[in-house]
Amino acid sequence: MTLNKLQEKFLRSLAHALKPIIWVGQHGLSDNVKDEIKNALEYHELVKIKINVGDRDAKAECIEQIQQLSKANLIQKIGNTATFYRRHPKKPKIELPRR
Repeated sequence: MTLNKLQEKFLRSLAHALKPIIWVGQHGLSDNVKDEIKNALEYHELVKIKINVGDRDAKAECIEQIQQLSKANLIQKIGNTATFYRRHPKKPKIELPRR
């Protein structure tokens, strides 16, 4: 799903109050972490993930893997925290602006 700038801005404003609910540590993306990411995106749609994997390149690679694995949109990344959005196919909780 492609998002326009207004929708991304709206999601960033919603994400501001969220706390990270998933932590990716030095061992990277294990199978359990991958399952938790999928479940969290399905339930919450908008998820903050704390990524502590090492240098910038490793962090960027981890974010790319999360995007490919979950088919979610990267909304923002600040420091070690990345925010992802994936709309629920049947019952979306977040109503995005149309424009």
